[in-house]
Amino acid sequence: MKKNIIKFILSSLLIYNAETLTAQNPVFQTAYTADPAPMVYNDRLYVYTSHDEDDSTWFTMNNWKVFSTNDMVNWTDHGVILSYNDFDWAKRDAWAAQCIERNGKFFMYVPMISKTNNKGAIGVAVADSPFGPFHDPLGKPLVQSEWGDIDPTVFIDDDGQAHLYWGNPKLKYVKLNEDMISYSGDIVEVPMTEESFGKREGNPERPTKYEEGPWLYKRKNLYYLFWPGGPLPEFIGYSTSKSPQGPWKYGGIIMPAEGKSFTNHPGVIDFRGKTYFFYHNGALPGGSGFTRSVSVEELNFNKDGSISPFKMTNGISRAIAAVNPYAFNQAEMISWSENVKSYQNKTTGVFIKAKKNGAYITVKNIDFGKEGATTFSAKVGTTHNGNVTMEIRSDSLDGPLVGSIKVPLTGGDDRFETVKINLLNKMTGIHDLYFVCNGKAEKDIMFFDYWMFSK
Repeated sequence: MKKNIIKFILSSLLIYNAETLTAQNPVFQTAYTADPAPMVYNDRLYVYTSHDEDDSTWFTMNNWKVFSTNDMVNWTDHGVILSYNDFDWAKRDAWAAQCIERNGKFFMYVPMISKTNNKGAIGVAVADSPFGPFHDPLGKPLVQSEWGDIDPTVFIDDDGQAHLYWGNPKLKYVKLNEDMISYSGDIVEVPMTEESFGKREGNPERPTKYEEGPWLYKRKNLYYLFWPGGPLPEFIGYSTSKSPQGPWKYGGIIMPAEGKSFTNHPGVIDFRGKTYFFYHNGALPGGSGFTRSVSVEELNFNKDGSISPFKMTNGISRAIAAVNPYAFNQAEMISWSENVKSYQNKTTGVFIKAKKNGAYITVKNIDFGKEGATTFSAKVGTTHNGNVTMEIRSDSLDGPLVGSIKVPLTGGDDRFETVKINLLNKMTGIHDLYFVCNGKAEKDIMFFDYWMFSK
Protein backbone atom coordinates (compact mmCIF):
# COMPACT_ATOMS: atom_id res chain seq x y z
CA MET A 1 0.00 0.00 0.00
CA LYS A 2 2.91 2.34 0.79
CA LYS A 3 4.12 2.46 -2.84
CA ASN A 4 0.58 3.14 -4.07
CA ILE A 5 0.19 6.00 -1.58
CA ILE A 6 3.42 7.70 -2.67
CA LYS A 7 2.50 7.29 -6.34
CA PHE A 8 -0.89 8.82 -5.83
CA ILE A 9 0.44 11.76 -3.80
CA LEU A 10 2.79 12.78 -6.60
CA SER A 11 0.04 12.66 -9.21
CA SER A 12 -2.60 14.37 -7.06
CA LEU A 13 -0.32 17.33 -6.36
CA LEU A 14 -0.25 18.02 -10.09
CA ILE A 15 -3.93 17.71 -10.86
CA TYR A 16 -5.85 19.04 -7.85
CA ASN A 17 -7.23 22.58 -7.70
CA ALA A 18 -8.76 23.43 -4.32
CA GLU A 19 -12.21 24.92 -4.24
CA THR A 20 -12.77 28.19 -2.44
CA LEU A 21 -13.98 27.70 1.11
CA THR A 22 -17.28 29.51 1.30
CA ALA A 23 -19.42 27.78 3.91
CA GLN A 24 -19.30 25.33 6.80
CA ASN A 25 -17.08 22.58 5.41
CA PRO A 26 -14.58 21.64 6.68
CA VAL A 27 -16.33 21.94 10.04
CA PHE A 28 -13.13 22.22 12.12
CA GLN A 29 -10.60 24.78 10.90
CA THR A 30 -8.37 25.25 13.96
CA ALA A 31 -6.51 21.92 13.57
CA TYR A 32 -6.04 19.22 10.95
CA THR A 33 -8.43 16.36 11.73
CA ALA A 34 -9.38 13.06 10.10
CA ASP A 35 -11.35 9.84 10.62
CA PRO A 36 -14.52 11.35 12.15
CA ALA A 37 -16.45 9.17 14.62
CA PRO A 38 -19.77 10.79 15.64
CA MET A 39 -21.62 9.94 18.87
CA VAL A 40 -24.84 11.36 20.36
CA TYR A 41 -25.05 11.69 24.13
CA ASN A 42 -27.60 13.68 26.16
CA ASP A 43 -28.98 15.33 23.00
CA ARG A 44 -25.59 16.69 21.98
CA LEU A 45 -23.52 15.53 19.02
CA TYR A 46 -19.86 14.67 19.61
CA VAL A 47 -17.30 13.90 16.92
CA TYR A 48 -14.08 12.13 17.87
CA THR A 49 -11.25 12.60 15.40
CA SER A 50 -7.68 11.61 14.78
CA HIS A 51 -5.26 14.53 14.56
CA ASP A 52 -2.79 15.16 11.75
CA GLU A 53 0.17 17.18 12.98
CA ASP A 54 0.88 20.44 11.14
CA ASP A 55 3.16 20.17 8.08
CA SER A 56 2.99 16.35 8.06
CA THR A 57 4.35 14.46 5.06
CA TRP A 58 3.26 11.08 6.42
CA PHE A 59 0.57 9.87 8.84
CA THR A 60 2.07 11.72 11.80
CA MET A 61 -0.72 11.26 14.34
CA ASN A 62 -0.09 11.26 18.08
CA ASN A 63 -3.48 11.76 19.73
CA TRP A 64 -7.24 12.01 19.41
CA LYS A 65 -9.48 15.07 19.77
CA VAL A 66 -13.19 15.60 20.35
CA PHE A 67 -15.55 18.34 19.13
CA SER A 68 -19.23 18.86 19.91
CA THR A 69 -22.23 20.83 18.70
CA ASN A 70 -25.77 21.70 19.72
CA ASP A 71 -26.76 23.21 16.38
CA MET A 72 -24.69 21.58 13.55
CA VAL A 73 -22.97 24.84 12.57
CA ASN A 74 -21.08 25.99 15.70
CA TRP A 75 -18.55 23.42 16.92
CA THR A 76 -16.66 23.47 20.22
CA ASP A 77 -13.10 22.15 20.23
CA HIS A 78 -12.58 20.22 23.49
CA GLY A 79 -8.96 19.51 22.67
CA VAL A 80 -6.87 16.35 22.93
CA ILE A 81 -8.55 13.73 25.11
CA LEU A 82 -6.30 10.69 24.57
CA SER A 83 -2.85 9.85 23.18
CA TYR A 84 -0.99 6.68 22.22
CA ASN A 85 1.35 7.63 25.09
CA ASP A 86 -1.49 6.77 27.48
CA PHE A 87 -0.99 3.09 26.58
CA ASP A 88 2.18 1.50 27.97
CA TRP A 89 2.18 -1.12 25.22
CA ALA A 90 1.75 1.29 22.28
CA LYS A 91 4.64 2.53 20.16
CA ARG A 92 3.08 5.15 17.84
CA ASP A 93 0.31 5.99 15.32
CA ALA A 94 -2.97 7.23 16.82
CA TRP A 95 -5.15 6.32 13.84
CA ALA A 96 -8.92 6.07 13.24
CA ALA A 97 -10.86 5.45 16.48
CA GLN A 98 -14.45 5.36 17.72
CA CYS A 99 -16.07 6.16 21.09
CA ILE A 100 -19.37 4.77 22.35
CA GLU A 101 -21.35 5.13 25.59
CA ARG A 102 -22.73 2.25 27.61
CA ASN A 103 -24.24 2.39 31.12
CA GLY A 104 -22.77 5.81 31.81
CA LYS A 105 -19.25 4.91 30.76
CA PHE A 106 -17.45 5.83 27.55
CA PHE A 107 -15.40 3.27 25.64
CA MET A 108 -12.91 4.42 23.03
CA TYR A 109 -11.53 1.83 20.60
CA VAL A 110 -8.17 2.95 19.28
CA PRO A 111 -5.67 1.43 16.80
CA MET A 112 -1.93 1.84 17.36
CA ILE A 113 1.37 0.13 16.62
CA SER A 114 2.28 -2.32 19.39
CA LYS A 115 5.72 -2.40 21.00
CA THR A 116 5.60 -6.19 21.25
CA ASN A 117 5.57 -7.05 17.55
CA ASN A 118 5.70 -3.67 15.74
CA LYS A 119 2.32 -4.41 14.14
CA GLY A 120 -1.17 -3.01 14.36
CA ALA A 121 -3.25 -3.56 17.47
CA ILE A 122 -6.55 -2.26 18.82
CA GLY A 123 -6.80 -1.04 22.39
CA VAL A 124 -9.70 0.22 24.46
CA ALA A 125 -9.81 3.16 26.88
CA VAL A 126 -12.57 3.93 29.40
CA ALA A 127 -13.85 7.18 30.92
CA ASP A 128 -16.75 8.49 32.99
CA SER A 129 -17.21 11.48 30.67
CA PRO A 130 -17.18 11.96 26.90
CA PHE A 131 -14.21 14.31 27.49
CA GLY A 132 -12.22 11.82 29.57
CA PRO A 133 -9.90 11.39 31.32
CA PHE A 134 -9.59 8.00 29.60
CA HIS A 135 -7.53 5.14 31.00
CA ASP A 136 -6.40 1.75 29.69
CA PRO A 137 -8.23 -0.91 31.77
CA LEU A 138 -6.43 -3.86 30.16
CA GLY A 139 -2.80 -2.84 30.04
CA LYS A 140 -2.59 -4.68 26.73
CA PRO A 141 -4.34 -4.70 23.33
CA LEU A 142 -7.91 -5.89 23.05
CA VAL A 143 -7.06 -7.27 19.59
CA GLN A 144 -3.61 -7.95 18.18
CA SER A 145 -2.72 -10.32 15.37
CA GLU A 146 -1.22 -8.61 12.34
CA TRP A 147 -0.44 -5.32 10.58
CA GLY A 148 -3.97 -4.68 9.32
CA ASP A 149 -5.62 -4.43 12.74
CA ILE A 150 -6.72 -0.81 12.33
CA ASP A 151 -9.87 1.34 12.04
CA PRO A 152 -12.29 -0.19 14.58
CA THR A 153 -16.02 0.52 14.46
CA VAL A 154 -18.30 -0.42 17.35
CA PHE A 155 -22.09 -0.69 17.44
CA ILE A 156 -24.54 -1.71 20.19
CA ASP A 157 -27.69 -3.29 18.76
CA ASP A 158 -31.22 -3.01 20.14
CA ASP A 159 -30.81 -6.36 21.92
CA GLY A 160 -27.76 -5.05 23.81
CA GLN A 161 -25.20 -7.04 21.84
CA ALA A 162 -22.11 -5.02 20.92
CA HIS A 163 -20.33 -5.66 17.62
CA LEU A 164 -16.80 -4.70 16.58
CA TYR A 165 -15.50 -4.59 12.98
CA TRP A 166 -12.04 -3.52 11.80
CA GLY A 167 -9.27 -4.21 9.32
CA ASN A 168 -7.20 -3.42 6.21
CA PRO A 169 -7.15 -5.26 3.80
CA LYS A 170 -9.03 -8.01 5.63
CA LEU A 171 -12.33 -7.21 7.31
CA LYS A 172 -12.65 -8.79 10.75
CA TYR A 173 -15.46 -9.07 13.26
CA VAL A 174 -16.08 -10.09 16.86
CA LYS A 175 -18.87 -9.90 19.44
CA LEU A 176 -17.98 -7.78 22.46
CA ASN A 177 -19.05 -8.80 25.94
CA GLU A 178 -21.25 -6.54 28.05
CA ASP A 179 -18.18 -5.15 29.82
CA MET A 180 -17.07 -3.74 26.41
CA ILE A 181 -13.40 -4.56 27.16
CA SER A 182 -13.46 -8.26 26.25
CA TYR A 183 -15.02 -10.44 23.57
CA SER A 184 -16.59 -13.85 23.14
CA GLY A 185 -15.86 -16.44 20.50
CA ASP A 186 -13.29 -16.41 17.75
CA ILE A 187 -12.33 -13.45 15.61
CA VAL A 188 -14.13 -13.92 12.29
CA GLU A 189 -12.63 -12.99 8.93
CA VAL A 190 -15.48 -11.73 6.77
CA PRO A 191 -15.56 -13.41 3.32
CA MET A 192 -14.36 -10.83 0.81
CA THR A 193 -16.67 -11.61 -2.10
CA GLU A 194 -17.76 -9.60 -5.11
CA GLU A 195 -21.39 -9.92 -3.98
CA SER A 196 -20.54 -8.34 -0.62
CA PHE A 197 -18.04 -5.63 -1.55
CA GLY A 198 -17.81 -5.34 -5.33
CA LYS A 199 -14.97 -6.53 -7.54
CA ARG A 200 -11.50 -5.04 -7.80
CA GLU A 201 -9.29 -5.89 -10.75
CA GLY A 202 -5.61 -6.74 -10.72
CA ASN A 203 -4.88 -7.16 -7.01
CA PRO A 204 -5.18 -10.73 -5.63
CA GLU A 205 -4.53 -9.48 -2.09
CA ARG A 206 -7.54 -7.16 -2.39
CA PRO A 207 -10.10 -8.98 -4.52
CA THR A 208 -12.93 -6.58 -3.60
CA LYS A 209 -13.34 -2.82 -3.54
CA TYR A 210 -13.16 -2.78 0.28
CA GLU A 211 -10.05 -1.02 1.57
CA GLU A 212 -10.37 -0.08 5.28
CA GLY A 213 -12.24 2.13 7.78
CA PRO A 214 -15.60 0.32 8.23
CA TRP A 215 -18.53 2.04 9.98
CA LEU A 216 -21.49 -0.02 11.22
CA TYR A 217 -24.91 1.68 11.30
CA LYS A 218 -28.55 0.54 11.57
CA ARG A 219 -31.64 2.11 10.02
CA LYS A 220 -35.01 0.50 10.62
CA ASN A 221 -34.29 -3.24 10.22
CA LEU A 222 -31.37 -2.88 7.83
CA TYR A 223 -27.69 -2.83 8.78
CA TYR A 224 -25.27 -0.70 6.79
CA LEU A 225 -21.52 -1.13 6.59
CA PHE A 226 -19.92 1.99 5.12
CA TRP A 227 -16.27 1.71 4.05
CA PRO A 228 -13.56 3.44 2.01
CA GLY A 229 -12.87 1.59 -1.22
CA GLY A 230 -9.97 1.41 -3.62
CA PRO A 231 -7.71 1.40 -5.45
CA LEU A 232 -6.41 4.80 -4.35
CA PRO A 233 -7.71 7.45 -4.19
CA GLU A 234 -10.47 6.12 -1.97
CA PHE A 235 -14.19 6.48 -2.54
CA ILE A 236 -16.87 5.59 0.03
CA GLY A 237 -18.95 2.51 -0.67
CA TYR A 238 -21.51 0.63 1.37
CA SER A 239 -22.98 -2.81 1.90
CA THR A 240 -26.19 -3.89 3.64
CA SER A 241 -27.44 -6.89 5.57
CA LYS A 242 -30.40 -8.05 7.63
CA SER A 243 -27.94 -9.06 10.36
CA PRO A 244 -25.01 -7.20 11.96
CA GLN A 245 -22.91 -10.26 11.17
CA GLY A 246 -23.77 -10.36 7.47
CA PRO A 247 -23.83 -11.78 4.90
CA TRP A 248 -23.32 -8.42 3.23
CA LYS A 249 -24.64 -7.20 -0.10
CA TYR A 250 -22.73 -4.53 -2.01
CA GLY A 251 -24.78 -1.35 -2.49
CA GLY A 252 -22.41 0.72 -4.62
CA ILE A 253 -20.36 3.91 -4.38
CA ILE A 254 -22.02 6.79 -2.54
CA MET A 255 -19.16 9.34 -2.40
CA PRO A 256 -16.71 9.35 -5.31
CA ALA A 257 -13.00 9.94 -4.81
CA GLU A 258 -12.40 13.69 -4.50
CA GLY A 259 -11.21 16.33 -2.06
CA LYS A 260 -7.38 16.49 -2.11
CA SER A 261 -6.93 13.49 0.16
CA PHE A 262 -6.23 9.99 -1.15
CA THR A 263 -7.93 8.50 1.93
CA ASN A 264 -11.43 8.96 3.30
CA HIS A 265 -13.29 7.69 6.35
CA PRO A 266 -17.07 7.54 6.95
CA GLY A 267 -18.98 8.19 10.16
CA VAL A 268 -22.80 8.08 10.16
CA ILE A 269 -25.15 9.18 12.96
CA ASP A 270 -28.80 10.10 13.59
CA PHE A 271 -29.30 13.42 15.39
CA ARG A 272 -32.63 15.17 16.03
CA GLY A 273 -34.51 13.47 13.25
CA LYS A 274 -31.86 13.66 10.53
CA THR A 275 -28.96 11.46 9.47
CA TYR A 276 -25.51 12.98 9.02
CA PHE A 277 -22.56 11.61 7.04
CA PHE A 278 -19.09 12.66 8.22
CA TYR A 279 -15.94 12.22 6.14
CA HIS A 280 -12.57 13.88 5.60
CA ASN A 281 -10.74 15.63 2.78
CA GLY A 282 -7.77 18.01 2.39
CA ALA A 283 -9.69 21.24 1.87
CA LEU A 284 -8.08 23.47 4.50
CA PRO A 285 -5.13 25.70 3.58
CA GLY A 286 -2.06 23.47 3.56
CA GLY A 287 -4.30 20.44 3.24
CA SER A 288 -3.16 17.15 1.74
CA GLY A 289 -3.48 13.41 2.22
CA PHE A 290 -1.54 13.85 5.47
CA THR A 291 -3.10 17.12 6.67
CA ARG A 292 -6.80 16.39 6.44
CA SER A 293 -10.02 18.03 7.57
CA VAL A 294 -13.40 16.67 8.70
CA SER A 295 -16.58 17.61 6.84
CA VAL A 296 -20.26 16.65 7.01
CA GLU A 297 -23.27 16.23 4.73
CA GLU A 298 -26.90 15.41 5.43
CA LEU A 299 -27.51 11.80 4.35
CA ASN A 300 -30.73 10.88 2.57
CA PHE A 301 -32.08 7.40 1.87
CA ASN A 302 -34.27 6.18 -0.97
CA LYS A 303 -37.59 4.48 -0.16
CA ASP A 304 -36.04 1.03 -0.56
CA GLY A 305 -33.20 1.90 1.84
CA SER A 306 -30.59 2.38 -0.87
CA ILE A 307 -28.40 5.49 -1.04
CA SER A 308 -27.87 7.54 -4.18
CA PRO A 309 -24.36 8.86 -4.88
CA PHE A 310 -23.57 12.38 -3.67
CA LYS A 311 -20.54 14.68 -3.79
CA MET A 312 -18.71 16.80 -1.25
CA THR A 313 -20.41 20.17 -0.76
CA ASN A 314 -20.12 23.24 1.44
CA GLY A 315 -22.06 21.36 4.09
CA ILE A 316 -24.70 22.37 6.62
CA SER A 317 -25.64 26.04 6.35
CA ARG A 318 -28.67 26.35 8.67
CA ALA A 319 -28.40 26.05 12.44
CA ILE A 320 -30.95 23.80 14.18
CA ALA A 321 -30.68 25.73 17.48
CA ALA A 322 -29.71 29.23 18.63
CA VAL A 323 -26.71 30.31 20.71
CA ASN A 324 -27.39 32.03 24.03
CA PRO A 325 -25.13 35.13 24.18
CA TYR A 326 -25.79 35.59 27.91
CA ALA A 327 -24.18 32.27 28.80
CA PHE A 328 -20.50 31.53 29.25
CA ASN A 329 -19.36 30.81 25.65
CA GLN A 330 -16.00 29.28 24.82
CA ALA A 331 -13.92 31.11 22.21
CA GLU A 332 -13.22 27.71 20.65
CA MET A 333 -16.93 27.37 19.77
CA ILE A 334 -16.62 28.29 16.10
CA SER A 335 -18.69 28.18 12.95
CA TRP A 336 -15.88 29.35 10.67
CA SER A 337 -12.41 30.78 11.18
CA GLU A 338 -9.35 31.88 9.26
CA ASN A 339 -5.74 32.09 10.50
CA VAL A 340 -6.77 30.77 13.91
CA LYS A 341 -5.36 27.71 15.71
CA SER A 342 -6.51 25.90 18.85
CA TYR A 343 -4.18 25.25 21.78
CA GLN A 344 -4.49 23.88 25.29
CA ASN A 345 -2.52 23.99 28.52
CA LYS A 346 -3.04 22.93 32.12
CA THR A 347 -3.78 26.46 33.30
CA THR A 348 -6.42 27.51 30.76
CA GLY A 349 -7.60 24.34 29.05
CA VAL A 350 -8.49 24.81 25.39
CA PHE A 351 -8.25 28.28 23.85
CA ILE A 352 -7.60 29.84 20.44
CA LYS A 353 -4.80 31.97 19.12
CA ALA A 354 -5.00 34.47 16.27
CA LYS A 355 -1.96 33.70 14.13
CA LYS A 356 -2.03 36.78 11.86
CA ASN A 357 -3.42 40.29 11.70
CA GLY A 358 -7.03 40.11 10.54
CA ALA A 359 -7.58 36.55 11.80
CA TYR A 360 -11.18 35.95 12.79
CA ILE A 361 -13.78 33.51 14.05
CA THR A 362 -17.49 33.43 13.29
CA VAL A 363 -20.31 32.26 15.55
CA LYS A 364 -23.68 31.83 13.85
CA ASN A 365 -27.30 32.23 14.92
CA ILE A 366 -26.90 34.09 18.22
CA ASP A 367 -30.26 35.10 19.72
CA PHE A 368 -30.09 38.35 21.72
CA GLY A 369 -33.86 38.46 22.23
CA LYS A 370 -36.09 41.51 22.35
CA GLU A 371 -34.56 43.14 25.42
CA GLY A 372 -31.07 42.99 23.94
CA ALA A 373 -27.48 43.21 25.13
CA THR A 374 -25.63 46.38 26.21
CA THR A 375 -22.23 45.10 27.39
CA PHE A 376 -19.66 42.53 26.29
CA SER A 377 -16.85 40.80 28.18
CA ALA A 378 -14.06 38.51 26.99
CA LYS A 379 -11.10 36.71 28.52
CA VAL A 380 -8.11 37.59 26.30
CA GLY A 381 -4.39 38.25 26.31
CA THR A 382 -1.32 38.95 24.19
CA THR A 383 2.45 38.87 24.37
CA HIS A 384 2.80 42.03 22.26
CA ASN A 385 3.27 45.51 23.63
CA GLY A 386 1.24 47.56 21.20
CA ASN A 387 -2.19 48.29 19.86
CA VAL A 388 -3.81 44.84 19.82
CA THR A 389 -7.58 44.93 19.47
CA MET A 390 -10.47 42.57 18.90
CA GLU A 391 -13.45 43.91 16.98
CA ILE A 392 -16.93 42.42 17.27
CA ARG A 393 -18.82 42.80 14.00
CA SER A 394 -22.38 41.83 13.13
CA ASP A 395 -23.47 39.54 10.27
CA SER A 396 -20.37 39.85 8.04
CA LEU A 397 -16.65 40.36 8.24
CA ASP A 398 -17.04 44.04 7.33
CA GLY A 399 -20.47 44.39 8.94
CA PRO A 400 -21.55 46.98 11.55
CA LEU A 401 -19.09 47.38 14.43
CA VAL A 402 -20.71 46.19 17.66
CA GLY A 403 -17.73 47.05 19.85
CA SER A 404 -13.95 46.83 20.13
CA ILE A 405 -11.77 45.78 23.04
CA LYS A 406 -8.14 46.66 23.69
CA VAL A 407 -6.30 43.43 24.44
CA PRO A 408 -4.07 43.74 27.53
CA LEU A 409 -0.44 42.61 27.58
CA THR A 410 -0.50 39.50 29.79
CA GLY A 411 2.88 38.02 28.82
CA GLY A 412 1.90 34.44 27.98
CA ASP A 413 -0.87 32.18 26.79
CA ASP A 414 -1.28 30.82 30.33
CA ARG A 415 -2.18 34.31 31.53
CA PHE A 416 -5.43 36.03 30.56
CA GLU A 417 -7.44 39.04 31.67
CA THR A 418 -11.20 39.60 31.42
CA VAL A 419 -12.07 42.86 29.64
CA LYS A 420 -15.58 44.40 29.67
CA ILE A 421 -16.90 47.10 27.31
CA ASN A 422 -20.15 48.91 26.57
CA LEU A 423 -21.58 48.15 23.12
CA LEU A 424 -21.85 50.93 20.55
CA ASN A 425 -25.50 50.01 20.07
CA LYS A 426 -27.86 47.61 21.81
CA MET A 427 -27.90 44.15 20.17
CA THR A 428 -31.35 42.59 19.69
CA GLY A 429 -32.70 39.75 17.56
CA ILE A 430 -30.68 37.00 15.88
CA HIS A 431 -27.24 37.70 14.41
CA ASP A 432 -24.01 36.07 13.30
CA LEU A 433 -20.96 37.57 15.01
CA TYR A 434 -17.42 38.00 13.72
CA PHE A 435 -14.55 38.36 16.21
CA VAL A 436 -11.72 40.04 14.28
CA CYS A 437 -8.21 40.20 15.75
CA ASN A 438 -5.94 43.10 14.82
CA GLY A 439 -2.29 43.84 15.64
CA LYS A 440 1.00 44.88 14.07
CA ALA A 441 3.00 41.78 15.03
CA GLU A 442 3.89 39.28 12.31
CA LYS A 443 2.42 36.28 14.15
CA ASP A 444 0.55 35.14 17.27
CA ILE A 445 -1.42 38.37 17.56
CA MET A 446 -3.53 37.43 20.60
CA PHE A 447 -5.21 34.59 22.47
CA PHE A 448 -8.87 34.25 23.40
CA ASP A 449 -10.57 31.98 25.96
CA TYR A 450 -14.26 32.92 26.36
CA TRP A 451 -16.89 35.61 25.79
CA MET A 452 -20.27 36.72 27.17
CA PHE A 453 -22.85 39.48 26.62
CA SER A 454 -24.97 41.09 29.35
CA LYS A 455 -28.32 42.87 29.27
